[in-house]
Amino acid sequence: MPKSPTSSTQPTAAEFDERQFRNALSQFATGVTIITTRDEAGGFFGMTASSFNSVSLSPPLVLWSLANNARSMPLFSANSHYVINVLAADQAALGERFASRIEDRFEGVEFDLSATGLPVLRGSVAWFECHNRSRYPEGDHVIFVGEVERCAVDHKPPLVFHAGRFVQTIPVS
Repeated sequence: MPKSPTSSTQPTAAEFDERQFRNALSQFATGVTIITTRDEAGGFFGMTASSFNSVSLSPPLVLWSLANNARSMPLFSANSHYVINVLAADQAALGERFASRIEDRFEGVEFDLSATGLPVLRGSVAWFECHNRSRYPEGDHVIFVGEVERCAVDHKPPLVFHAGRFVQTIPVS
């Protein structure tokens, strides 16, 4: 009699390669965020991330993930706070800018400072200022859980990432 698929405590070998997995993941549309903080010298740092989720309403928790080999890993691991900026539909160029390796990603970018002195990007759909509550290494990434201390929202269309490119949403009805 075959075992029930839910009775095993060990995973079976994957029946796909990394490219197939990435292609399948790309079909899940996500919002686009820029995570901002300060570097060791007090300068600003930001990076584009689409791995963002809510975790809990009470306490207010969100998560995002960062590759283990990211150059910014020591920075985000050491800092007590960061801001998650959710991009608006008209901010695709900003998403691309902060995903690039240019030296000063903030040059010409409009922002305000949060209560802890971190960049809050103007024009964002929403932002969350977070205390760096905990980190969980999983696979080739680290999951960062932030406790939200402040947030704001501007009701306008968000920027979405789907199938490897930025897209905009349209209402279904």
